[in-house]
Amino acid sequence: MSRGQDPAQGADSGSRALRWAAAAALLGALLIYNHVDASPEATAPRPAPAPTASPTPVREDPGIPQRGPALPRSAPVRLAIPSVGVDAPFTELALDGAGRLNAPPAEDGNLVGWFREGASPGERGNAIVAGHVDTTTGPAVFWPLSSLKPKEKVTITRADGIEATFTVDGVETYPKNAFPDQKVYGETEDAQLRLITCGGSYDHVARDYTANVVVFAHLDSFTWA
Repeated sequence: MSRGQDPAQGADSGSRALRWAAAAALLGALLIYNHVDASPEATAPRPAPAPTASPTPVREDPGIPQRGPALPRSAPVRLAIPSVGVDAPFTELALDGAGRLNAPPAEDGNLVGWFREGASPGERGNAIVAGHVDTTTGPAVFWPLSSLKPKEKVTITRADGIEATFTVDGVETYPKNAFPDQKVYGETEDAQLRLITCGGSYDHVARDYTANVVVFAHLDSFTWA
């Protein structure tokens, strides 16, 4: 989206919402199953020059109740969680042929992935960010994710030069065979964030963890990077 462009014109939000609904139905509890499997090589998007104008307001549908701040669509480029020492670049994630979300490449343990068919961080809806808890070489970027506490901050720098700050609402661990799809992926009236990694015990037969850790957060504020 170019700077100053009406977001209602710059992106087909209706069709994107339909794509996200379909993708969420396919994702189910399969998100981040492949905790150490390498996906195809990808590179993190490069930041755009910092904009000089205020963000274009998001056009609201008067027929749908809305709450909280929201931003136009823009890809994330860096994630920071100071309280647990996370500082990592992004790569984009997509579904594979079986409808499962590809994990970030395992060769880089300090890399997080954004599901590009969903909301972007700061945009109204659920932005899905996944990362490895470990790799074959040791702890990875989301190793400390389960230690996050409510009211701690998550900052995402976006390609449009905006730093979006999210406040943690809670951290939950769910068995992979009883994953609450609707709670994690369902539509929201505000701009929310889900950080997801593996958790529970490691099953050496399945070569995977038995659970997923999910951080729930909402957009609290934003500023220019």
